[in-house]
Amino acid sequence: MTSSNDYRQETNLNGTWQFVTDPNDSGGEQQWYEPGQHWPDRAQSVDVPSAWQELEAYREYTGTAWYRRTVALESVPDHDESEPTRTLLRFGAVDYEATVWVNGERIGTNRGGYLPFALDATDVLSAGENTIVVSVTDPEDLSEIPHGKQGEPWYQRVSGIWQDVTLAFVPETRVEMLRATPDLETDSVELALETTATTADVLAADVTATVVVSREGDDVARAEAPLETDGSASVSLEIDDPNYWTPENPTLYDVGVTLERTDASDAGSDSSDDADSTVLDRYTDYFGMRSVASRNGRIYLNGEPYFIRGALEQGYYPETLYRPFDDDWFETEVQLAKDLGFNLLRKHIKPAHPDFLEQADRQGLLVWEEPANPTVHSERSKREVREQLEGLLERDYNRPSVVIWSIYNEEWGIGNPQGLDVETSLWEDEAKQQYLAELYAETKAADPTRLVCDNSGWAHVATDVNDYHRYFVSPDRAEAWASDLDRISDRPEANYAATVTDPQDAPIIISEFGTWGLCDAPAIEASSDGRPPWLDYEFLEAGLKRPEGYRERFDETSLSAAFETVDELVEAWQWRQFRSNADVIEQMRTRDEIAGYVITEFSDIEWEFNGILDYRREPKAFTDEFARLNAPVAVSLEFDSRVVWDDGSITADAVVINDTNEQLEETLSWRIGEYSDQQSVTVEPASTTRLEDCLTIDAPAVEDVTSVTATLEFGDARTDAAVTVVSRAAFDGSITAVAGEPSIYVAPALQASIGAALEYRGVTVVDVITDSDGDTVDLVITSETTDAVLEYAADGGDVVLLADGDGTVTDETVFDYRDLPEDESWNLVASLLYAVDDDFEELLGRVLGWELEGLYPYTVATDMPAAAAVSVGSVEGWLANASATIAGREYGDGRVRLCTFRLAGALGDGPTAHRGNEQPMAAALLETLLADALEG
Repeated sequence: MTSSNDYRQETNLNGTWQFVTDPNDSGGEQQWYEPGQHWPDRAQSVDVPSAWQELEAYREYTGTAWYRRTVALESVPDHDESEPTRTLLRFGAVDYEATVWVNGERIGTNRGGYLPFALDATDVLSAGENTIVVSVTDPEDLSEIPHGKQGEPWYQRVSGIWQDVTLAFVPETRVEMLRATPDLETDSVELALETTATTADVLAADVTATVVVSREGDDVARAEAPLETDGSASVSLEIDDPNYWTPENPTLYDVGVTLERTDASDAGSDSSDDADSTVLDRYTDYFGMRSVASRNGRIYLNGEPYFIRGALEQGYYPETLYRPFDDDWFETEVQLAKDLGFNLLRKHIKPAHPDFLEQADRQGLLVWEEPANPTVHSERSKREVREQLEGLLERDYNRPSVVIWSIYNEEWGIGNPQGLDVETSLWEDEAKQQYLAELYAETKAADPTRLVCDNSGWAHVATDVNDYHRYFVSPDRAEAWASDLDRISDRPEANYAATVTDPQDAPIIISEFGTWGLCDAPAIEASSDGRPPWLDYEFLEAGLKRPEGYRERFDETSLSAAFETVDELVEAWQWRQFRSNADVIEQMRTRDEIAGYVITEFSDIEWEFNGILDYRREPKAFTDEFARLNAPVAVSLEFDSRVVWDDGSITADAVVINDTNEQLEETLSWRIGEYSDQQSVTVEPASTTRLEDCLTIDAPAVEDVTSVTATLEFGDARTDAAVTVVSRAAFDGSITAVAGEPSIYVAPALQASIGAALEYRGVTVVDVITDSDGDTVDLVITSETTDAVLEYAADGGDVVLLADGDGTVTDETVFDYRDLPEDESWNLVASLLYAVDDDFEELLGRVLGWELEGLYPYTVATDMPAAAAVSVGSVEGWLANASATIAGREYGDGRVRLCTFRLAGALGDGPTAHRGNEQPMAAALLETLLADALEG
């Protein structure tokens, strides 16, 4: 980093350039690089910087395009003078391969889409008008090119000159690079310089670097060092009583370097009075006194344990793609992240914009940074990843906000997550494992000041961070998430393909997780003139990722019966997103084995609507509440059960989470209904405190199903948690109240659970559908549509088809089915279950939640016939994959009602069931289903 001064001057070349595509690669042959050369009539003016995909006409274009502009110079430096100047043409980033001409002379090339480069134009510029031409090639095939999430199956491609262009006038002998390496053990900083001075320069005269470190304008340390013969210099400066850089106190130190040559007038004189001194260059940068380390399963910032509360941030923006849509946006973005309680952003699968990093440095936000990954593992892709990583370390070495480097993500470009025939998995390929271990070691050697993650997500080999990508939805898979966290904590080595580094030492971070919440699509469409390009990317297959047609799907499915408008659906889904994320986060924060998390994600990106903010960076319905959940000090209630009978009790542990480095002593208070209590609690720094059975009260008497709210507070920290209370009187005997004394056949697979529960309620359960007199039962309950069951239904009988104890329905005739994963699933986190008819909405609410704790299905009915009645439906992503968990349809002269919620497993198995030892909502659902069937 440097700034304009008497020795360095810059001219900004952003603005209007001519632009033309070259689909036939004929521009070189036709010498489009020559000044005044005629370009095709399709040439047009564009703004630089920008990606050519920002223009509708070129969104699908790949290949070569040309840029041209002129710049008028009143004069050019006299390069024969005693202190010569060089002229550099600098590019912040060009995607992907750039060739540059000035006044028809080729001055250089660059390959790589994300990092800066400079080309020397000294010898080709002249006073007057100069023509700069840039040819940019971004090929259709990106497989070997580090490209991150550009193109299929993710987001918009980005090509062209997308960062700043400047013309810089710099001294010929100048500082090229400054590396500041803090040492908090000695409160010192080592400053290593590289200059353009040659051996001849150094031998011909004394060239000295004077280094001054200052803070807020006051000098705090100074030293001089002569240049070595290779043009380098190094000094170590002690800083008295330094302020360490943290997100909470982001103190920065400025460093200035003056490069000076001393020519002695008398070669034999040792007196500086007899020497002439000439300043050759002045260079400035900044750094922070910051250290980061990992050991014993924790991350330490400046020697103190530090819990990570992060978000994935992908750096895509509406219309401007990789560029911020406002000049001040990065300042706002960092502040938004801090306001939401985050102390880290993981800049995902591409180098962060340098302007963003400066704001993170100055405002205080940790950054996890990573290069863009290719798709395949080849000699070229390995070389380009390595070169990009080296350039990234060089560019951002002094940025204190950057604390973690990733090398690869989810095996992209090193393993085989896509299932390609030509690739092998990192889990199995020892050669790839060795290559990755070597690259980790090289990265650590090049930058010992930061943590290095070898392959984010899984299949670690050599890493400072044992991170996981785990997509669980809650409460649907809350128990599975708890079990997964147990496995992660107990067996961290299971996440390693090879153990070059110690799994027991690396901190565990869940670096991807999160639930989707539908964005305000109508508002986004309106802000994009009705048609954002990502609505219908050709590479997006029909399904949860493809937005096109979402309004029609809303009208055609049971969604339109459950929600009056898309806007109503949006708000309900977003609150469901918050409730799911809240539990997933709280389960991590209350476990000491987990060192941090990174939620997916900070904002929606195009069609992917799992952000805390939407794609416009506008808040979602729950954004303010999320800040409280994600605060440094938080509280959590862990209930024995979130669903209780009204003659039972509500019991919960209270957990206080303290991510600060200060001891906290506050009053912890809790209340539910008219009951309240409190006690004083002390929480040590960077720790949690648990009060077991802190909340224990009798459940209130209710008439039906009621939700009560429990509130826990500790200083400014607060949480509200809903508990569902079910009236035992209302659901003990409602079947007989409706239908007198019905006879019900329960299939053998359900006898121990459903049958026992019904007998407990005084219902007559029989073991045959048709008795010896030829009389049939009033109702059949089964998990399998046998021939006898189908014959009974066809003849006019009523059948209730339930999932068995394993959550399975055996039926190939009445409904079609799709099995759901029993643990993590991207489809599940993108799904929404909702009640359609009034009876089930009274029980469950419009959007399903904790009242169904432990009951969520492992299978759903799909491809519902038009005549089917959906009572509880489900969709995934952009209102796709419509299905049902409770539905009914005619079958012959009878009717089959389906429920795939796991009632059988929650109504006991054997002798406990008849005592009513059940999940209360399972009993309420069963009675509601059967009463409806018997009434019908």
